[in-house]
Amino acid sequence: MKNTKTIFWVATILFALFEGAMPLATWLFAPQYVTIGTKAMGYPDYFAYALVIAKITGVLALIIPQVSAKLKEWAYAGFTFNLIFAVISHGAVDGLSNGQTYFPLLILAVLGLSYLNFHKLQGTKGII
Repeated sequence: MKNTKTIFWVATILFALFEGAMPLATWLFAPQYVTIGTKAMGYPDYFAYALVIAKITGVLALIIPQVSAKLKEWAYAGFTFNLIFAVISHGAVDGLSNGQTYFPLLILAVLGLSYLNFHKLQGTKGII
C-alpha cells in the first residue's frame, strides 16, 4: 500500500508540474508565449487560454484529496483526450517523424500510472 501511494503521488505531482504549473507560470510570467504552440497548429488564440484554465482546474482536481472520485475521473478523462489530440495535432502539422509528435504519449503514460494507482488506493478497478 505504501508503494502504491508513493507511485501515485510521484506520478501525479510530475504530471501536475508539467500540465498545470508550466502553463500557469507561462501565463503569469511570460503571457506572450501562451499562444505560440497552439497558433503554430492553426488554433485560435482563445483556445490556448481555455486550455490553460482547463489544465489548471484539472490538475487541482487530481491533487486535492477532498475532491470526489467522480470529478477526478472526469479530470483523468479530459487530460487523456487532451494528450491524444495533442499527438494528432502535432502529427498533422509537424509530421509523424518529428519526436515532438510523440512526446504527449510520454506524459499520457505518467497520467496512466497516476490513474492506475489512484484506483488501487481507492480499491476500485477503473476502466483500464
